[in-house]
Amino acid sequence: MDGQTWMAKKYLKSKPLCKVTFHLPKEGTLAAQSVTLAGDFNNWDQQATPMKRRKNGDFMVIMELEKDRDYRFRYCIDGERWETDWSADRFAPNPFGGYDSVVVV
Repeated sequence: MDGQTWMAKKYLKSKPLCKVTFHLPKEGTLAAQSVTLAGDFNNWDQQATPMKRRKNGDFMVIMELEKDRDYRFRYCIDGERWETDWSADRFAPNPFGGYDSVVVV
C-alpha cells in the first residue's frame, strides 16, 4: 500500500475510553469508492464502521475504544481488498496467511 497511514489516540478523563482516529490516505486506497474499518471491536463486520472520505481524498474514522485492551483490525477497501495499517502499534498473524494490525489503548 502506498501513502502513509496514521493513528492518533486521545484518552478521555471522564470515561475509561480512548478516542482513536484511524486514517488511510488516498494513495493507499487506489481510487476506492468506500473504505470500512473492521476488527475485534465490531466482530469483523466489514459494513459496521464506514470511514468518511475527506475533501483531500483520504479516509478517516474516529472510534471510542475501551482502555487497557488490544484490538486487531484491518481496512476493507470496496468490500474486496483487505489492507494492514503499517502505523499500528504491532502486528499479529491471522489465519488467512497475512497479518492483522493491532492498536493498544
